[in-house]
Amino acid sequence: MRSIILQILAVTAINLKSLPQRLWLSLATVIAVGLVVTVLLAFLSMANGFRRTIADSGAEDIAVVLRSGAVSEINSVVLRDQVRLIEDGPGIARGPDGKPQTSGELYLTVNGIKRSTGTKASLPLRGLGPLGPGLRRGVVITAGRMFNPGTNEIIVGRALGKEFEGFELGQTVTFNSTRWSVVGIFAADGSVFESEIWADLPVLQSLFKRAGSVQTVRARLTSPAAIETLRAYSDNDPRLKLDVMSEAAYFAQQASNTSDLIQKLGWPLAIAMALGSLAGALNTMYSSVAARATEIATLRAIGFGGFSAFVGTLVESLILAAIGGVIGAAATYLVFDGFTASTMGASFSQVVFNFQLTPRLIGQGLLLALAVGLFGGLFPALRAARMPIVAGLYG
Repeated sequence: MRSIILQILAVTAINLKSLPQRLWLSLATVIAVGLVVTVLLAFLSMANGFRRTIADSGAEDIAVVLRSGAVSEINSVVLRDQVRLIEDGPGIARGPDGKPQTSGELYLTVNGIKRSTGTKASLPLRGLGPLGPGLRRGVVITAGRMFNPGTNEIIVGRALGKEFEGFELGQTVTFNSTRWSVVGIFAADGSVFESEIWADLPVLQSLFKRAGSVQTVRARLTSPAAIETLRAYSDNDPRLKLDVMSEAAYFAQQASNTSDLIQKLGWPLAIAMALGSLAGALNTMYSSVAARATEIATLRAIGFGGFSAFVGTLVESLILAAIGGVIGAAATYLVFDGFTASTMGASFSQVVFNFQLTPRLIGQGLLLALAVGLFGGLFPALRAARMPIVAGLYG
């Protein structure tokens, strides 16, 4: 066993020392693998950043109530009488004044212009009442003030204002032929709410002809466990029959749908590119074996086994692929990690988020690189192991 290991180490060292003789072919393989890993990790970090931005926005002690069967707020309707029944439901927390901690809300889409491309995009405009901001974690006005009830005033999420034009403090924008004044900028711990525009609920109901209904009801619960009591209350009352879930569960569902779609786009593209780089790796390693035919035959003639030639050639391929993987991961980290972008969410409006690259994702990228190296070196390694001694010495 010891002699086999020494033979493998000797062959591997000879292979690596001869790399400068095949510098450009080897470099092409490294770059091809690096590009594959970069593309894959860019998509994965995009999906991860989107998922975390949305999923981390939810709280376990906040209930979200939607029309039965509605997959998002945009296609939900909750009538005024149903809102009142929810307010009187079990498990709803009450404030010092004895009033239920609930917020009926409208969720509409309006047009905005992206700063980076100058193209139009749908943005979320949310109408909420006085308790709405307090039902969300970490909401603070970072500039200006809160909108006054009964007025055409809006406050804008910090992330949305950075990504889209015309929402600076003091600006005037037009929605539904009505002019609105930006009176405040708010932050919300980097959550999805920073991708929204907020306005007074009764004003939106009047201007958008939605009087008598909202699209969702948010309610603070007495405890996270109270969600089951409230859900049973809704299921058992024929006047309700609404979908009741925790805010955390709602956002996890919303995040999963879009992030899964992003990954389904990223993996096929990366695999298609991997096949291309695999062809390059095969070419490189076959050239390596051909260039070292005399060396391999000489080693075989003095007693080295075919197994050591096989492993040495395969290790060379894996090392080249690993170098490409590391370069690809480093490039993704430097270019994309923390990069701010926006994409369509489940409610057909833009969500602003940051790409987030994690060690787990880097591990997936490196595994793909090693897979390219393994398959790219396998057949050339078999050729090296089976090469006839005479052919190598006199070929």
